Amino acid sequence: MAQRLVLRRLLSLTPRTLPPQGPLAPHGRAFGTSAGCRSTFNVQDGSDFQDRVVNNPKPVVVDFHAQWCGPCKILGPRLEKMVAKQEGKVLMAKVDIDDHTDLAIEYEVSAVPTVLAMKNGDVVDKFVGVKDEDQLEAFLKKLIGA
Repeated sequence: MAQRLVLRRLLSLTPRTLPPQGPLAPHGRAFGTSAGCRSTFNVQDGSDFQDRVVNNPKPVVVDFHAQWCGPCKILGPRLEKMVAKQEGKVLMAKVDIDDHTDLAIEYEVSAVPTVLAMKNGDVVDKFVGVKDEDQLEAFLKKLIGA
């Protein structure tokens, strides 16, 4: 917890015009307060997943990833950017499979990255692997019904 607080303070000191670089750069973690950052969150535990994903009235994209996964590091930021473009019509939950193995098993995640589209607590769509921005946009539009 103290490390997150220190990281948050350091990140607040970096100029907003330059992307963060180096070992302290955030890796898919949203600490800001802009609308784009609030649409993405890290799942803390099973009850948090239930509250913020399953019981959420908005559609939620769930990104099952791992820190050691190269393709996850490509897809994660790309997906976050596309979700932010939807201006709050859809949310994104990030689930680290190493921290939340129970959720990965429950949702039959056998490879990462795996992305689920959930509406009203039900999985309505899914893909595995890296997608380009056009494919992600089509995936999100299908989810929100646009």
